[in-house]
Amino acid sequence: MRYLPLTNNARQSMLKSIGVKDVDALYRDIPKQAFIKGRADLPLHKGELEVERLMGSYANQNTAAPDGPFFLGAGTYYHHVPSTVDYIIQRSEFLTAYTPYQPEIAQGTLQVIFQYQTMISRLTGQDIANASMYCGSTALSEAALMAMRLTKRKKIAVGTPLHPHYRDVLKSYMGNFDDVVIEDAEPDEQAACVIVQSPDFFGTPHKYDKWRKLCDKTGALLVVLVTEIVSLGLLPPPAEADIVCGEAQSIGLAMGFGGPHLGFFACKEAYLRQMPGRLCGMTEDADGRRGFVLTLSTREQHIRRDKATSNICTNQGLCALAFTVHLALLGEDGFKRLARLNHEAACRLSDTLSAIKGVKIENESFFNEFVIELPKPSNPVVQKLAKQGIIAGYPLQGNKLLVAATEMTTDEDNATFAKALKESL
Repeated sequence: MRYLPLTNNARQSMLKSIGVKDVDALYRDIPKQAFIKGRADLPLHKGELEVERLMGSYANQNTAAPDGPFFLGAGTYYHHVPSTVDYIIQRSEFLTAYTPYQPEIAQGTLQVIFQYQTMISRLTGQDIANASMYCGSTALSEAALMAMRLTKRKKIAVGTPLHPHYRDVLKSYMGNFDDVVIEDAEPDEQAACVIVQSPDFFGTPHKYDKWRKLCDKTGALLVVLVTEIVSLGLLPPPAEADIVCGEAQSIGLAMGFGGPHLGFFACKEAYLRQMPGRLCGMTEDADGRRGFVLTLSTREQHIRRDKATSNICTNQGLCALAFTVHLALLGEDGFKRLARLNHEAACRLSDTLSAIKGVKIENESFFNEFVIELPKPSNPVVQKLAKQGIIAGYPLQGNKLLVAATEMTTDEDNATFAKALKESL
């Protein structure tokens, strides 16, 4: 942990600047039951080494994904990241002290961004992709803003079940406008776009034909959101869309307790000038040698604020590098095989859980995630299994539970989960 020496006056000044009363106000979103009442059972004074040991012993009480059967997905997925990825991203060709504005000193970084953009374009079936964004939820919000700029409309339709966190971020973005409407509906003549998440939050993949026809009829843009990019190794690329965005954490990046992750963004070439962020391109120098340069930046750091398409001021350079290295190691055939392994793992999990009396599979189709219905509320069941070292999934309202399986899920994990679940019902 970084040591930040601050005086009480400095803390009060910072709190005043951001408009909160005290430090506790910064933690208001954390459930009250997660707080310790009174003073924590910790000694008042210890040496640095002793503090590290003590805090490490507390941290080791967490149940991390590799510690046991793990079936939690819901937007962040447990995948294998080869050790080669970490080795390559630390090579000197890719290390740079700052973002790559200067092509003469950052060719490695610029080339990787160009390759990353090419990979995203091919995966999504779109003409162009930008250099990456913070995460899937901010990429979705930027897609909605881009649709509003292109259509001069201020209504956003949501066509399929949307990840609740993505919906919250979208609402936060649109809260800066007085008259933007977000509603779960098909697009009409007032809609700037319709957002179609596929697979949706409950794991069901969707076809795009219906949504394409509705958009052509109403003039709305079709925005496809993909929160599990590995699904594109098995499902068709959403080439019918005007904008495709989402989360690419599954390739090259650990879950990392929720971040940093990697947002991707791709669209038709006709919308290039309205795309947020920046793009790298390939060119030749005066001697005819191949080189890579920053070709388009529509963000406010490069142009006048009132002309900028986005206030996102950087791309996820290191995360995009890790994605590019991992996907290059997999290759096209390896990526498709990884997707197939994920789907097969989910099918085996579905077969195992459906054999338990009282458990019902809700989905008619899925990629690597689906909903099951239990004969009792799911949240207490999840809490009980967590105490046994089993992360059972994401509890939904009532008796429903969202479960995921990846290439990391073994038959032994399924058997352990099924036995514990059966005993808890």
